[in-house]
Amino acid sequence: MKSDMEITDSGAHNEAALPRPFYRRALPLLLLAAAVCLAVLIVRGIQSRVHAESSLARATEENAILMVRTGHPKLGAPSEELVLPGNMEAFTDAPIYARTNGYVRRWFVDIGAHVKARQLLAEIETPEVDQQLGQARAQFATAQADYKLAKSTAERWQNLRKTDSVSQQETDEKVGDMESKSATMEASRANVRRLEETQSFQKIYAPFSGVITARNVDIGDLINAGSNGTGSDLFRLEAIRQMRVYIQVPQLNSRSAVPGMPAELAIPEMPGKRFAGHVVRTSDAMDPASRTLRVEVDVDNPDEVLMPSEYVEVHLKVSTPTNSLIVPVNALLFRSEGISAAVVRADHVVLQPIIIGRDFGDELEVTSGLAPDDQIVINPPDSIAAGQKVRLAPAGAQQ
Repeated sequence: MKSDMEITDSGAHNEAALPRPFYRRALPLLLLAAAVCLAVLIVRGIQSRVHAESSLARATEENAILMVRTGHPKLGAPSEELVLPGNMEAFTDAPIYARTNGYVRRWFVDIGAHVKARQLLAEIETPEVDQQLGQARAQFATAQADYKLAKSTAERWQNLRKTDSVSQQETDEKVGDMESKSATMEASRANVRRLEETQSFQKIYAPFSGVITARNVDIGDLINAGSNGTGSDLFRLEAIRQMRVYIQVPQLNSRSAVPGMPAELAIPEMPGKRFAGHVVRTSDAMDPASRTLRVEVDVDNPDEVLMPSEYVEVHLKVSTPTNSLIVPVNALLFRSEGISAAVVRADHVVLQPIIIGRDFGDELEVTSGLAPDDQIVINPPDSIAAGQKVRLAPAGAQQ
């Protein structure tokens, strides 16, 4: 039998020879894997935080850039209807004055009367002129008698001079007296004709056909022909079968307003009705105050529907500059240095100076400074500056 010591040593040896359990061998690997996973989670957490901070910084920078709505200028039409205000005037308009002093004996026409040329309008009683004419005729008769006597005397003295019965000096005196009496007679004759003409002005005739638009006299009124002051007109006569309108055409359209150009006239109280006319002449000079051209438009008025001093609108078809563009009013910047538009070039703004043409209310015509493909900022803020970076609003937001 073996001793107890031997048995104990043998058991210990056998125990050491047995393999270790599996969990003891895998534990280090599990710890390493856990450490790796933990490291990966920490790295990913740091990366996500850095990415989030970077995205936030980019978003902040993008939001700091001004977002703008843009649009393109519209091409102007090659021609358009230009509407200008005007006052209707009679083609011929004349005040009728008296040419002699006196009193109104009678008048034959009143306002609204249509008269013909050489029609009697009124008669004036001229007692002073009648007396002056009688006196002038008497003086003329005296001058005629004196001339006849002087003529016969001169003829006799000329015959006597042929026989040397009288001297040449005496003959020349008689002939000179005859010539003086002849001149006096002619002066008296001229005075008679003058007073006869003045007396003929007792009757006031219409110088042309038209309508009486004013009567400023009545029976018994004292007429002053202007010899003792400024005379007043008795009647006002206007020919309205043809009318004329003066309009002021802006300088931009002045080259289109040429004689012969058709025009249409409209009256506010007759909506839908147009009257055909045409341009007959221009002033060929710009008004330095308004920079407009004075243009005359004539229109026939056979039915006498149109009236003098009536407000009308004249419609003209005028050509427009080929390079004109139309932009909305809210796309422009009005500053001390002038009018400009904010144009987007790449990703920044350029303040482009422009020249304005006509005003259409909510739109303006631009004659210089923009191109059709320019992107102009719609409703730009007052703080926008040249060179400022901008970003375009989405297409849906630009509507």
